[in-house]
Amino acid sequence: MPELRRDPVSGEWVIIATERSRRPHDFRKSEESDSPKPERLDTCPFCPGNEGLTPPEICAFREADSLPNTPGWWVRTVPNKYPALTEAGDLNPRRVGIYTAMHALGTHEVIIETPLHNQHPATMPPDQWQEAIRMYRERALSLQRDPHFQYVLLFRNHGKPAGASLEHPHSQLTALPFVPEVVQRKIDGIMRYADQRGGCLYCDMLAQERDSGTRVILENTHFMVFAPFASRYPFEVCILPKHHAAHFAQEPPDVHRVFAATLQEVLQRLARILDDPPYNYMIYTAPVNLEHEPLFHWHLTLAPRLAVPAGFEMGTGVYINIVAPEEAAEYLRNTATKRE
Repeated sequence: MPELRRDPVSGEWVIIATERSRRPHDFRKSEESDSPKPERLDTCPFCPGNEGLTPPEICAFREADSLPNTPGWWVRTVPNKYPALTEAGDLNPRRVGIYTAMHALGTHEVIIETPLHNQHPATMPPDQWQEAIRMYRERALSLQRDPHFQYVLLFRNHGKPAGASLEHPHSQLTALPFVPEVVQRKIDGIMRYADQRGGCLYCDMLAQERDSGTRVILENTHFMVFAPFASRYPFEVCILPKHHAAHFAQEPPDVHRVFAATLQEVLQRLARILDDPPYNYMIYTAPVNLEHEPLFHWHLTLAPRLAVPAGFEMGTGVYINIVAPEEAAEYLRNTATKRE
């Protein structure tokens, strides 16, 4: 029968309804959608040779003899041409009758992960993906030093159903002048747990997942990868550091290299069993320029977009997940990443 599960960090409820369950092959794309992509498109603003179609680059890993905003780069960061936030002006908070408003002050960047149009994290060479993650770290470090910002979010939209407007592989980075409510709920949850039971909720979660084993997908020196107990989405995955680390950007390079390999492994497994599904992933980190939160573990949440939230989810805020996380973890745990 359907089961209500509560996320111990955010306090949000989800419904695990396996009676409506579908197997991985039921989520796979139709054959008609699979068409080879070229390495370069003349019309793609992110392809080499088209640097003039983007705003001037902020940062790039490029050949020593190449000039900014020209070919010769292997990872490139540019301002988002259609930003959700603006860097100009002041916050100017104000009352509008009973309402409150302020300027959408912040920054919105695009990290172009490779010059090749037809690659993505599951298919690109490991060393190229390592360089993309290195750019994640450098840009996040730079933005979190700005005293105007309180939160830095790295995220990736893969595929049109996940909100990607361009198919060239890229991620996005935003810096906000406030702490998003979803992050504040996480902080409130871990502090409430510490007050009531003592200790670190994330560390206790790691211990219980390891003891249970049913939701663990893989584990290495620095990270555990598992399907969350209260997964909101089919095949949702969490990558959680096994050590106390509040800020993604402050991890040393060797940890980021392990993280890059871990994330690529997960994406390869998903691509293998779900035929490269659309997905979103978000790197949740502690707020910046505020009091340090020692109990927070930064982490990545990956949500394949295999089902569309409908009226029930929108009306209640409670998600219905038709694939039990234990079942999803078993598929991912037992899936080889090498394509035939």
